[in-house]
Amino acid sequence: MKLTVWTYEGPPHVGAMRVATGMKGLHYVLHAPQGDTYADLLFTMIERRDHRPPVSYTTFQARDLGADTAHLFKDACRDAYDRFQPEAIIVGASCTAELIQDDPGGLAETMGLPVPVIPLELPSYQRKENFGCDETFFQIVKHLTRPQELTQRITANLLGPTGLGFRHRDDIQEITAILGDLGIDVNVVAPMGATPADITRLPAAHFNVLMYPETGEAAARWLERNHDQPYTKIVPIGVGATRDFIAEVRAITGVEGQVDDSRLRLPWYSKSVDSTYLTGKRVFLFGDATHVKAAARIARDEMGFEVAGLGCYNREFARDIRALAKEFGVEPLITDDYLDVEKAIEAAQPEMILGTQMERHIGKRLGIPCAVISAPVHVQDFPARYSPQMGWEGANVIFDTWVHPLVMGLEEHLLHMFRDDFEFHDAAGPSHHGGHAPRPMDASERDEAPATPVVQTDGSIVWLADAEKELRKIPFFVRGKARRNTELYAADKGVSEISVDTLYEAKAHYAR
Repeated sequence: MKLTVWTYEGPPHVGAMRVATGMKGLHYVLHAPQGDTYADLLFTMIERRDHRPPVSYTTFQARDLGADTAHLFKDACRDAYDRFQPEAIIVGASCTAELIQDDPGGLAETMGLPVPVIPLELPSYQRKENFGCDETFFQIVKHLTRPQELTQRITANLLGPTGLGFRHRDDIQEITAILGDLGIDVNVVAPMGATPADITRLPAAHFNVLMYPETGEAAARWLERNHDQPYTKIVPIGVGATRDFIAEVRAITGVEGQVDDSRLRLPWYSKSVDSTYLTGKRVFLFGDATHVKAAARIARDEMGFEVAGLGCYNREFARDIRALAKEFGVEPLITDDYLDVEKAIEAAQPEMILGTQMERHIGKRLGIPCAVISAPVHVQDFPARYSPQMGWEGANVIFDTWVHPLVMGLEEHLLHMFRDDFEFHDAAGPSHHGGHAPRPMDASERDEAPATPVVQTDGSIVWLADAEKELRKIPFFVRGKARRNTELYAADKGVSEISVDTLYEAKAHYAR
Protein backbone atom coordinates (compact mmCIF):
# COMPACT_ATOMS: atom_id res chain seq x y z
CA MET A 1 0.00 0.00 0.00
CA LYS A 2 1.34 3.46 -0.90
CA LEU A 3 0.44 6.84 0.53
CA THR A 4 -0.18 9.51 -2.09
CA VAL A 5 -1.70 12.94 -2.45
CA TRP A 6 -4.07 11.89 -5.24
CA THR A 7 -5.45 8.55 -6.34
CA TYR A 8 -7.31 7.62 -9.51
CA GLU A 9 -9.37 4.94 -7.77
CA GLY A 10 -10.41 4.38 -4.20
CA PRO A 11 -10.54 0.97 -2.50
CA PRO A 12 -13.11 -1.54 -3.77
CA HIS A 13 -15.66 -0.82 -1.04
CA VAL A 14 -16.03 2.66 -2.59
CA GLY A 15 -17.10 0.88 -5.76
CA ALA A 16 -19.71 -1.00 -3.75
CA MET A 17 -20.90 2.36 -2.38
CA ARG A 18 -21.30 3.64 -5.93
CA VAL A 19 -23.54 0.71 -6.82
CA ALA A 20 -25.62 0.98 -3.63
CA THR A 21 -25.99 4.74 -3.98
CA GLY A 22 -27.12 4.44 -7.58
CA MET A 23 -29.80 1.87 -6.71
CA LYS A 24 -33.03 2.20 -4.74
CA GLY A 25 -34.25 -0.15 -2.02
CA LEU A 26 -30.75 -1.54 -1.43
CA HIS A 27 -28.71 -0.91 1.71
CA TYR A 28 -24.98 -1.41 2.28
CA VAL A 29 -23.76 -2.39 5.75
CA LEU A 30 -20.03 -1.75 5.87
CA HIS A 31 -17.82 -3.11 8.63
CA ALA A 32 -15.48 -0.15 9.04
CA PRO A 33 -13.73 1.89 11.71
CA GLN A 34 -14.21 5.56 12.36
CA GLY A 35 -12.36 7.38 9.61
CA ASP A 36 -13.62 5.19 6.76
CA THR A 37 -17.08 6.78 6.93
CA TYR A 38 -16.82 9.29 4.10
CA ALA A 39 -19.65 8.25 1.76
CA ASP A 40 -21.66 11.40 2.47
CA LEU A 41 -18.76 13.56 1.33
CA LEU A 42 -18.33 11.65 -1.94
CA PHE A 43 -21.92 11.56 -3.05
CA THR A 44 -23.65 14.61 -1.62
CA MET A 45 -20.83 17.14 -2.07
CA ILE A 46 -19.09 15.94 -5.25
CA GLU A 47 -22.01 14.42 -7.14
CA ARG A 48 -24.47 16.86 -5.54
CA ARG A 49 -27.08 14.17 -4.86
CA ASP A 50 -30.26 15.24 -3.09
CA HIS A 51 -30.24 12.31 -0.66
CA ARG A 52 -27.75 10.53 1.55
CA PRO A 53 -26.08 7.34 0.34
CA PRO A 54 -27.70 4.15 1.75
CA VAL A 55 -24.66 3.08 3.75
CA SER A 56 -24.48 2.11 7.44
CA TYR A 57 -21.20 1.61 9.30
CA THR A 58 -20.21 -0.38 12.35
CA THR A 59 -17.70 2.41 13.16
CA PHE A 60 -15.68 0.38 15.64
CA GLN A 61 -12.90 2.15 17.52
CA ALA A 62 -9.45 1.13 18.70
CA ARG A 63 -10.74 0.07 22.11
CA ASP A 64 -13.16 -2.36 20.43
CA LEU A 65 -10.34 -4.37 18.88
CA GLY A 66 -9.49 -5.98 22.19
CA ALA A 67 -12.92 -7.66 22.24
CA ASP A 68 -15.23 -9.34 19.76
CA THR A 69 -16.36 -6.85 17.06
CA ALA A 70 -18.83 -9.32 15.53
CA HIS A 71 -21.68 -8.09 17.74
CA LEU A 72 -21.09 -4.55 16.45
CA PHE A 73 -21.63 -5.76 12.91
CA LYS A 74 -24.79 -7.71 13.78
CA ASP A 75 -26.23 -4.74 15.64
CA ALA A 76 -25.54 -2.51 12.62
CA CYS A 77 -27.34 -4.96 10.30
CA ARG A 78 -30.43 -5.15 12.53
CA ASP A 79 -30.53 -1.38 12.97
CA ALA A 80 -30.20 -0.82 9.22
CA TYR A 81 -33.06 -3.18 8.44
CA ASP A 82 -35.33 -1.77 11.15
CA ARG A 83 -34.69 1.82 10.15
CA PHE A 84 -34.58 1.67 6.33
CA GLN A 85 -36.66 -1.45 5.50
CA PRO A 86 -34.61 -2.24 2.35
CA GLU A 87 -35.56 -4.88 -0.22
CA ALA A 88 -32.04 -6.32 -0.02
CA ILE A 89 -28.80 -5.74 1.89
CA ILE A 90 -25.21 -6.03 0.75
CA VAL A 91 -22.52 -6.51 3.40
CA GLY A 92 -18.77 -6.14 3.33
CA ALA A 93 -15.65 -4.79 5.01
CA SER A 94 -13.52 -1.75 4.40
CA CYS A 95 -9.79 -2.09 3.82
CA THR A 96 -9.06 -1.52 7.52
CA ALA A 97 -11.76 -3.89 8.78
CA GLU A 98 -10.57 -6.60 6.40
CA LEU A 99 -7.48 -7.01 8.55
CA ILE A 100 -9.47 -8.26 11.57
CA GLN A 101 -11.17 -11.00 9.48
CA ASP A 102 -14.66 -10.86 10.99
CA ASP A 103 -16.37 -12.33 7.85
CA PRO A 104 -19.37 -9.97 7.52
CA GLY A 105 -21.04 -12.25 4.97
CA GLY A 106 -20.97 -15.26 7.23
CA LEU A 107 -22.17 -13.24 10.21
CA ALA A 108 -25.11 -11.80 8.25
CA GLU A 109 -26.25 -15.24 7.04
CA THR A 110 -26.74 -16.41 10.62
CA MET A 111 -29.04 -13.52 11.50
CA GLY A 112 -32.14 -14.66 9.61
CA LEU A 113 -33.08 -11.24 8.22
CA PRO A 114 -36.29 -11.33 6.12
CA VAL A 115 -34.61 -9.88 2.99
CA PRO A 116 -31.81 -11.20 0.76
CA VAL A 117 -28.37 -10.54 2.23
CA ILE A 118 -25.59 -10.53 -0.36
CA PRO A 119 -22.00 -10.91 0.89
CA LEU A 120 -19.20 -9.10 -0.91
CA GLU A 121 -15.64 -10.39 -1.11
CA LEU A 122 -13.65 -7.34 -2.17
CA PRO A 123 -9.88 -7.78 -1.70
CA SER A 124 -8.93 -4.27 -0.67
CA TYR A 125 -5.18 -4.73 -1.01
CA GLN A 126 -5.25 -6.30 -4.47
CA ARG A 127 -8.09 -4.57 -6.32
CA LYS A 128 -9.62 -1.10 -6.58
CA GLU A 129 -12.77 0.93 -7.03
CA ASN A 130 -13.86 -0.06 -10.55
CA PHE A 131 -13.42 -3.71 -9.67
CA GLY A 132 -15.57 -3.06 -6.59
CA CYS A 133 -18.35 -1.66 -8.81
CA ASP A 134 -18.12 -4.53 -11.27
CA GLU A 135 -17.98 -7.28 -8.64
CA THR A 136 -20.76 -5.79 -6.48
CA PHE A 137 -23.15 -5.44 -9.41
CA PHE A 138 -22.28 -8.95 -10.58
CA GLN A 139 -23.03 -10.43 -7.13
CA ILE A 140 -26.36 -8.58 -6.96
CA VAL A 141 -27.34 -9.86 -10.41
CA LYS A 142 -26.19 -13.39 -9.61
CA HIS A 143 -28.15 -13.54 -6.34
CA LEU A 144 -31.38 -11.84 -7.44
CA THR A 145 -32.11 -12.68 -11.08
CA ARG A 146 -34.67 -15.35 -11.90
CA PRO A 147 -35.73 -16.89 -15.24
CA GLN A 148 -38.26 -14.65 -17.01
CA GLU A 149 -40.44 -14.73 -20.10
CA LEU A 150 -39.13 -12.36 -22.75
CA THR A 151 -41.06 -9.14 -23.21
CA GLN A 152 -43.42 -9.01 -26.19
CA ARG A 153 -41.70 -5.97 -27.67
CA ILE A 154 -37.96 -6.01 -28.22
CA THR A 155 -36.34 -4.56 -25.10
CA ALA A 156 -32.85 -3.95 -23.80
CA ASN A 157 -31.26 -3.53 -20.40
CA LEU A 158 -28.73 -0.72 -19.93
CA LEU A 159 -25.91 -2.05 -17.75
CA GLY A 160 -23.11 -0.24 -15.93
CA PRO A 161 -24.17 3.28 -14.87
CA THR A 162 -23.48 3.95 -11.18
CA GLY A 163 -23.29 6.73 -8.65
CA LEU A 164 -20.26 9.02 -9.12
CA GLY A 165 -20.03 7.95 -12.77
CA PHE A 166 -18.83 10.42 -15.38
CA ARG A 167 -22.01 11.76 -17.05
CA HIS A 168 -23.83 8.43 -16.49
CA ARG A 169 -27.15 10.19 -15.76
CA ASP A 170 -27.21 11.90 -19.16
CA ASP A 171 -25.75 8.97 -21.12
CA ILE A 172 -28.75 6.90 -20.03
CA GLN A 173 -31.14 9.46 -21.51
CA GLU A 174 -29.21 9.67 -24.78
CA ILE A 175 -29.00 5.90 -25.34
CA THR A 176 -32.67 5.45 -24.37
CA ALA A 177 -33.58 7.96 -27.11
CA ILE A 178 -31.46 6.19 -29.75
CA LEU A 179 -32.97 2.80 -28.88
CA GLY A 180 -36.44 4.40 -28.97
CA ASP A 181 -35.80 5.61 -32.54
CA LEU A 182 -34.98 2.01 -33.45
CA GLY A 183 -38.24 0.80 -31.90
CA ILE A 184 -36.58 -0.76 -28.85
CA ASP A 185 -37.82 -0.14 -25.30
CA VAL A 186 -35.62 -0.13 -22.21
CA ASN A 187 -36.51 -2.93 -19.79
CA VAL A 188 -34.23 -2.05 -16.85
CA VAL A 189 -31.40 0.39 -16.25
CA ALA A 190 -29.02 -1.00 -13.65
CA PRO A 191 -27.46 -0.40 -11.22
CA MET A 192 -28.45 3.29 -11.42
CA GLY A 193 -32.12 3.77 -10.60
CA ALA A 194 -32.89 0.06 -10.23
CA THR A 195 -34.46 -1.67 -7.23
CA PRO A 196 -33.72 -5.28 -6.23
CA ALA A 197 -37.10 -6.16 -7.76
CA ASP A 198 -35.98 -4.61 -11.06
CA ILE A 199 -32.84 -6.74 -10.98
CA THR A 200 -34.99 -9.90 -10.97
CA ARG A 201 -36.52 -8.71 -14.27
CA LEU A 202 -33.22 -8.36 -16.15
CA PRO A 203 -33.59 -11.72 -17.99
CA ALA A 204 -36.87 -10.54 -19.59
CA ALA A 205 -34.96 -8.30 -22.01
CA HIS A 206 -33.83 -9.52 -25.43
CA PHE A 207 -30.29 -8.17 -25.06
CA ASN A 208 -28.08 -5.96 -22.90
CA VAL A 209 -26.35 -2.68 -23.73
CA LEU A 210 -23.04 -2.67 -21.88
CA MET A 211 -22.52 1.05 -21.40
CA TYR A 212 -19.41 0.93 -19.20
CA PRO A 213 -17.27 -2.24 -19.27
CA GLU A 214 -15.38 -1.18 -16.12
CA THR A 215 -18.54 -1.41 -14.01
CA GLY A 216 -20.87 -3.84 -15.81
CA GLU A 217 -18.97 -6.40 -17.87
CA ALA A 218 -18.97 -9.23 -15.29
CA ALA A 219 -22.76 -9.00 -14.98
CA ALA A 220 -23.20 -8.83 -18.77
CA ARG A 221 -21.07 -11.94 -19.28
CA TRP A 222 -22.96 -13.83 -16.56
CA LEU A 223 -26.34 -12.92 -18.09
CA GLU A 224 -25.09 -14.07 -21.50
CA ARG A 225 -23.96 -17.44 -20.10
CA ASN A 226 -26.94 -18.10 -17.86
CA HIS A 227 -29.85 -16.39 -19.63
CA ASP A 228 -28.74 -16.38 -23.28
CA GLN A 229 -28.70 -12.60 -23.46
CA PRO A 230 -26.21 -11.15 -25.94
CA TYR A 231 -24.64 -7.82 -25.06
CA THR A 232 -23.19 -4.99 -27.13
CA LYS A 233 -19.43 -4.63 -27.34
CA ILE A 234 -19.28 -1.11 -28.83
CA VAL A 235 -19.46 1.90 -26.51
CA PRO A 236 -21.28 4.69 -28.41
CA ILE A 237 -18.99 7.65 -27.60
CA GLY A 238 -18.27 9.70 -30.72
CA VAL A 239 -19.92 9.86 -34.13
CA GLY A 240 -18.29 6.80 -35.64
CA ALA A 241 -18.75 4.67 -32.53
CA THR A 242 -22.42 5.67 -32.23
CA ARG A 243 -23.06 4.65 -35.84
CA ASP A 244 -21.23 1.37 -35.25
CA PHE A 245 -23.29 0.81 -32.09
CA ILE A 246 -26.53 1.31 -34.02
CA ALA A 247 -25.36 -1.20 -36.63
CA GLU A 248 -24.47 -3.68 -33.86
CA VAL A 249 -27.92 -3.32 -32.26
CA ARG A 250 -29.57 -3.88 -35.64
CA ALA A 251 -27.47 -7.03 -36.16
CA ILE A 252 -28.42 -8.39 -32.71
CA THR A 253 -32.15 -7.64 -32.98
CA GLY A 254 -32.96 -7.50 -36.68
CA VAL A 255 -34.72 -4.13 -36.29
CA GLU A 256 -34.65 -1.70 -39.21
CA GLY A 257 -35.71 1.55 -37.53
CA GLN A 258 -34.04 4.81 -38.54
CA VAL A 259 -32.28 6.99 -35.98
CA ASP A 260 -32.76 10.76 -36.06
CA ASP A 261 -29.32 12.36 -36.17
CA SER A 262 -30.52 15.88 -36.99
CA ARG A 263 -29.04 17.09 -33.67
CA LEU A 264 -25.55 16.00 -34.68
CA ARG A 265 -23.26 18.97 -35.36
CA LEU A 266 -19.74 17.69 -34.69
CA PRO A 267 -18.87 16.60 -38.27
CA TRP A 268 -19.74 20.00 -39.75
CA TYR A 269 -18.26 22.00 -36.89
CA SER A 270 -14.99 20.09 -36.97
CA LYS A 271 -14.66 20.77 -40.72
CA SER A 272 -15.69 24.43 -40.52
CA VAL A 273 -13.23 27.23 -41.14
CA ASP A 274 -13.23 28.17 -37.44
CA SER A 275 -11.90 24.74 -36.51
CA THR A 276 -9.32 24.13 -39.20
CA TYR A 277 -6.58 25.87 -37.21
CA LEU A 278 -6.98 23.06 -34.66
CA THR A 279 -6.09 20.34 -37.18
CA GLY A 280 -2.94 18.47 -36.27
CA LYS A 281 -2.86 19.56 -32.65
CA ARG A 282 -0.98 17.04 -30.51
CA VAL A 283 -3.05 15.64 -27.64
CA PHE A 284 -2.22 13.36 -24.72
CA LEU A 285 -4.98 11.01 -23.46
CA PHE A 286 -5.26 9.48 -20.00
CA GLY A 287 -8.18 8.12 -17.97
CA ASP A 288 -10.22 4.94 -17.68
CA ALA A 289 -9.73 2.59 -20.61
CA THR A 290 -13.24 2.91 -22.08
CA HIS A 291 -13.13 6.69 -22.37
CA VAL A 292 -9.51 6.74 -23.55
CA LYS A 293 -10.28 4.28 -26.36
CA ALA A 294 -13.26 6.36 -27.44
CA ALA A 295 -11.34 9.63 -27.17
CA ALA A 296 -8.45 8.33 -29.28
CA ARG A 297 -10.78 7.51 -32.16
CA ILE A 298 -12.58 10.85 -31.91
CA ALA A 299 -9.31 12.80 -31.69
CA ARG A 300 -7.79 11.21 -34.77
CA ASP A 301 -10.79 10.51 -37.02
CA GLU A 302 -13.31 13.18 -36.09
CA MET A 303 -11.28 16.17 -34.87
CA GLY A 304 -8.09 15.81 -36.91
CA PHE A 305 -5.81 15.80 -33.86
CA GLU A 306 -2.59 13.83 -33.50
CA VAL A 307 -2.44 11.45 -30.54
CA ALA A 308 0.94 12.09 -28.91
CA GLY A 309 0.46 9.67 -26.02
CA LEU A 310 -2.19 7.62 -24.25
CA GLY A 311 -2.71 5.45 -21.21
CA CYS A 312 -5.08 4.27 -18.51
CA TYR A 313 -5.03 3.76 -14.75
CA ASN A 314 -7.16 0.59 -14.54
CA ARG A 315 -4.80 -2.31 -15.10
CA GLU A 316 -7.64 -4.75 -15.87
CA PHE A 317 -7.76 -3.16 -19.34
CA ALA A 318 -4.01 -2.86 -19.91
CA ARG A 319 -4.05 -5.31 -22.82
CA ASP A 320 -6.65 -3.23 -24.69
CA ILE A 321 -4.71 -0.02 -24.16
CA ARG A 322 -1.42 -1.60 -25.27
CA ALA A 323 -3.08 -2.77 -28.49
CA LEU A 324 -4.54 0.70 -29.04
CA ALA A 325 -1.19 2.38 -28.44
CA LYS A 326 0.42 0.09 -31.00
CA GLU A 327 -2.25 1.09 -33.52
CA PHE A 328 -1.53 4.78 -32.88
CA GLY A 329 2.24 4.36 -32.86
CA VAL A 330 2.82 5.59 -29.30
CA GLU A 331 4.07 4.05 -26.07
CA PRO A 332 1.25 2.95 -23.73
CA LEU A 333 1.23 4.30 -20.18
CA ILE A 334 -0.38 1.92 -17.67
CA THR A 335 -0.06 3.41 -14.21
CA ASP A 336 -2.03 4.64 -11.23
CA ASP A 337 0.71 7.08 -10.19
CA TYR A 338 -0.14 10.63 -11.27
CA LEU A 339 3.55 11.61 -11.04
CA ASP A 340 4.35 9.12 -13.81
CA VAL A 341 1.56 10.66 -15.89
CA GLU A 342 2.95 14.15 -15.31
CA LYS A 343 6.42 13.07 -16.44
CA ALA A 344 5.01 11.50 -19.60
CA ILE A 345 2.98 14.61 -20.43
CA GLU A 346 5.97 16.87 -19.79
CA ALA A 347 8.12 14.74 -22.09
CA ALA A 348 5.50 14.64 -24.87
CA GLN A 349 4.80 18.40 -24.66
CA PRO A 350 1.32 18.15 -26.23
CA GLU A 351 -0.80 21.13 -27.17
CA MET A 352 -3.69 19.70 -25.15
CA ILE A 353 -4.44 17.07 -22.48
CA LEU A 354 -7.58 14.93 -22.45
CA GLY A 355 -7.74 13.35 -19.03
CA THR A 356 -9.20 13.27 -15.54
CA GLN A 357 -9.38 15.75 -12.68
CA MET A 358 -5.73 14.90 -11.95
CA GLU A 359 -4.60 15.80 -15.46
CA ARG A 360 -6.52 19.07 -15.16
CA HIS A 361 -4.21 20.00 -12.27
CA ILE A 362 -1.16 18.71 -14.14
CA GLY A 363 -2.14 20.90 -17.09
CA LYS A 364 -2.37 23.96 -14.85
CA ARG A 365 1.16 23.37 -13.55
CA LEU A 366 2.57 22.78 -17.04
CA GLY A 367 0.58 25.56 -18.74
CA ILE A 368 -1.21 23.11 -21.06
CA PRO A 369 -4.99 23.27 -21.58
CA CYS A 370 -6.94 20.22 -20.45
CA ALA A 371 -10.43 18.87 -21.09
CA VAL A 372 -11.87 16.20 -18.80
CA ILE A 373 -12.94 12.96 -20.51
CA SER A 374 -13.01 10.44 -17.66
CA ALA A 375 -13.53 9.87 -13.95
CA PRO A 376 -12.20 10.66 -11.41
CA VAL A 377 -13.78 14.08 -11.64
CA HIS A 378 -14.73 16.90 -9.30
CA VAL A 379 -17.95 18.78 -8.67
CA GLN A 380 -17.77 20.87 -11.85
CA ASP A 381 -18.12 17.70 -13.94
CA PHE A 382 -21.55 16.92 -12.50
CA PRO A 383 -23.36 19.79 -14.27
CA ALA A 384 -26.99 20.72 -13.77
CA ARG A 385 -27.43 20.91 -17.56
CA TYR A 386 -27.88 17.97 -19.92
CA SER A 387 -24.33 17.04 -20.89
CA PRO A 388 -23.90 13.41 -22.08
CA GLN A 389 -20.81 11.82 -23.60
CA MET A 390 -22.67 9.16 -25.59
CA GLY A 391 -24.76 9.43 -28.74
CA TRP A 392 -25.33 12.43 -30.99
CA GLU A 393 -25.62 15.05 -28.28
CA GLY A 394 -22.61 13.50 -26.56
CA ALA A 395 -20.57 14.12 -29.73
CA ASN A 396 -21.66 17.76 -29.70
CA VAL A 397 -20.73 18.11 -26.02
CA ILE A 398 -17.33 16.53 -26.66
CA PHE A 399 -16.60 18.95 -29.51
CA ASP A 400 -17.39 21.94 -27.30
CA THR A 401 -15.47 20.54 -24.33
CA TRP A 402 -12.33 19.84 -26.31
CA VAL A 403 -12.28 22.90 -28.54
CA HIS A 404 -13.12 25.63 -26.04
CA PRO A 405 -9.83 25.38 -24.08
CA LEU A 406 -7.91 25.79 -27.35
CA VAL A 407 -10.09 28.70 -28.46
CA MET A 408 -9.59 30.41 -25.12
CA GLY A 409 -5.87 29.83 -25.55
CA LEU A 410 -5.99 31.64 -28.89
CA GLU A 411 -7.82 34.52 -27.21
CA GLU A 412 -5.15 34.67 -24.51
CA HIS A 413 -2.47 34.74 -27.20
CA LEU A 414 -4.15 37.66 -28.97
CA LEU A 415 -4.37 39.55 -25.68
CA HIS A 416 -0.71 38.82 -25.12
CA MET A 417 0.17 40.11 -28.59
CA PHE A 418 -1.58 43.42 -27.92
CA ARG A 419 -0.52 43.80 -24.30
CA ASP A 420 1.53 46.94 -25.07
CA ASP A 421 -1.49 48.66 -26.66
CA PHE A 422 -2.72 51.61 -24.57
CA GLU A 423 -6.16 50.02 -24.27
CA PHE A 424 -5.25 46.42 -23.57
CA HIS A 425 -2.20 46.29 -21.32
CA ASP A 426 -2.49 45.30 -17.66
CA ALA A 427 -2.51 48.85 -16.29
CA ALA A 428 -5.49 49.96 -18.38
CA GLY A 429 -8.14 48.39 -16.12
CA PRO A 430 -11.59 47.18 -17.16
CA SER A 431 -13.22 49.40 -19.81
CA HIS A 432 -16.68 48.96 -18.29
CA HIS A 433 -15.49 50.65 -15.07
CA GLY A 434 -15.00 53.96 -16.83
CA GLY A 435 -12.17 55.35 -18.92
CA HIS A 436 -9.00 56.55 -17.32
CA ALA A 437 -5.53 57.39 -18.42
CA PRO A 438 -3.39 54.30 -17.85
CA ARG A 439 0.00 54.70 -16.38
CA PRO A 440 2.87 54.03 -18.80
CA MET A 441 4.46 50.61 -18.55
CA ASP A 442 8.11 50.47 -17.66
CA ALA A 443 10.61 48.27 -19.42
CA SER A 444 10.53 45.54 -16.79
CA GLU A 445 6.79 45.02 -17.34
CA ARG A 446 7.12 44.83 -21.13
CA ASP A 447 10.10 42.51 -21.19
CA GLU A 448 9.25 39.06 -19.95
CA ALA A 449 12.44 37.45 -21.15
CA PRO A 450 14.84 36.27 -18.48
CA ALA A 451 18.00 38.28 -17.99
CA THR A 452 20.17 35.17 -18.14
CA PRO A 453 20.19 32.30 -20.61
CA VAL A 454 17.75 29.46 -20.05
CA VAL A 455 19.47 26.08 -19.82
CA GLN A 456 17.58 22.95 -20.82
CA THR A 457 17.21 20.23 -18.20
CA ASP A 458 19.72 17.92 -19.84
CA GLY A 459 22.31 20.73 -19.86
CA SER A 460 23.23 20.15 -23.51
CA ILE A 461 21.43 23.11 -25.15
CA VAL A 462 21.21 26.71 -23.94
CA TRP A 463 18.48 29.13 -25.01
CA LEU A 464 19.79 32.68 -25.13
CA ALA A 465 17.60 35.38 -23.60
CA ASP A 466 16.65 37.01 -26.91
CA ALA A 467 15.68 33.65 -28.41
CA GLU A 468 13.56 32.76 -25.39
CA LYS A 469 11.84 36.14 -25.65
CA GLU A 470 11.13 35.58 -29.36
CA LEU A 471 9.79 32.08 -28.63
CA ARG A 472 7.20 33.62 -26.28
CA LYS A 473 5.68 35.47 -29.24
CA ILE A 474 4.62 32.15 -30.77
CA PRO A 475 1.06 31.07 -29.80
CA PHE A 476 1.15 28.78 -26.78
CA PHE A 477 -0.61 25.93 -28.57
CA VAL A 478 2.28 25.54 -31.06
CA ARG A 479 5.05 26.90 -28.82
CA GLY A 480 5.98 23.46 -27.53
CA LYS A 481 6.32 22.13 -31.06
CA ALA A 482 8.44 25.14 -32.07
CA ARG A 483 10.71 24.58 -29.05
CA ARG A 484 11.13 20.87 -29.85
CA ASN A 485 11.82 21.48 -33.54
CA THR A 486 14.36 24.18 -32.79
CA GLU A 487 16.21 21.97 -30.31
CA LEU A 488 16.22 19.08 -32.80
CA TYR A 489 17.55 21.41 -35.50
CA ALA A 490 20.25 22.76 -33.16
CA ALA A 491 21.31 19.27 -32.12
CA ASP A 492 21.47 18.17 -35.76
CA LYS A 493 23.67 21.17 -36.64
CA GLY A 494 25.85 20.79 -33.57
CA VAL A 495 24.74 24.15 -32.15
CA SER A 496 24.90 24.39 -28.36
CA GLU A 497 23.41 27.91 -27.97
CA ILE A 498 20.08 28.80 -29.55
CA SER A 499 19.88 32.40 -30.72
CA VAL A 500 17.12 34.25 -32.56
CA ASP A 501 18.85 33.35 -35.82
CA THR A 502 18.82 29.66 -34.89
CA LEU A 503 15.10 29.90 -34.11
CA TYR A 504 14.26 31.30 -37.53
CA GLU A 505 16.64 28.98 -39.34
CA ALA A 506 14.82 26.07 -37.77
CA LYS A 507 11.47 27.58 -38.74
CA ALA A 508 12.62 27.89 -42.36
CA HIS A 509 14.02 24.34 -42.31
CA TYR A 510 10.76 22.74 -41.15
CA ALA A 511 8.62 24.92 -43.45
CA ARG A 512 10.12 23.36 -46.57
